[in-house]
Amino acid sequence: MQAVGNFMSVSVHACVGGKSIGEDIRKLESGVHVVSGTPGRVCDMIKRRTLRTRAIKLLVLDEADEMLSRGFKDQIYDVYRYLPPELQVVLISATLPHDILEITSKFMTDPVRILVKRDELTLEGIKQFFVAVEKEEWKFDTLCDLYDTLTITQAVIFCNTKRKVDWLTERMRTNNFTVSAMHGDMPQKERDAIMSEFRGGTTRVLITTDVWARGLDVQQASLVSLVINYDLPNNRELYIHRIGRSGRFGRKGVAINFVRKDDIRILRDIEQYYSTQIDEMPMNVADLI
Repeated sequence: MQAVGNFMSVSVHACVGGKSIGEDIRKLESGVHVVSGTPGRVCDMIKRRTLRTRAIKLLVLDEADEMLSRGFKDQIYDVYRYLPPELQVVLISATLPHDILEITSKFMTDPVRILVKRDELTLEGIKQFFVAVEKEEWKFDTLCDLYDTLTITQAVIFCNTKRKVDWLTERMRTNNFTVSAMHGDMPQKERDAIMSEFRGGTTRVLITTDVWARGLDVQQASLVSLVINYDLPNNRELYIHRIGRSGRFGRKGVAINFVRKDDIRILRDIEQYYSTQIDEMPMNVADLI
């Protein structure tokens, strides 16, 4: 927003949890044109009457399906209650499941839909592979075998739970592999520190949950040319958010899925849903990155 508004003297403030409340109050009271924020902190600033809502013309929900899912829905509704009735609402997401679209009817009036065809979502330039593993325990050995390949570039490894992230990180470190980890239970300060290490190239392998699959800034995302799904995602919408972290801006990207016997059905479902093909991983995968 700052880059776009640079020559128009647009003032923008980022309003997020974990940062100084005093600084937020000072900035908002001096007046800004645009607030970019997380629901909790924005709501707090509205309730303190520091963020005055009378003149707000536009509410944008980025990653709208996440914003309207269980975790944030109440906070978004809370914010919405304080906003003027003639407000324009914009929802943006690579995926908007049907139940989320139904929720939107509560606060959108006759919206215009701009839809991207599903088969255009699988991003060009990302090669997708799977590795068949007989048992869950074998995934770890497979990952260790791939470690040298991971560190040619910067890689992100996705697990489905915070517990699995902690377990896998611990196990990799015990085996003398250098990895960093991030998930939603970590304080914002710690997440920021891990992210800046990863961005600076100090760490090359990041193990994380779906908290990392969305909302990254362009520079962070464009570092990554390899994504590994240690666990296949719980729903097919998440797949595109995860593998879309690699291969940004015409760069090559590779996604590798670890697939147990009972995951084959999920993998085939993803293939069909995105009209894509996921082949068995070749031996020379390092040459493709």
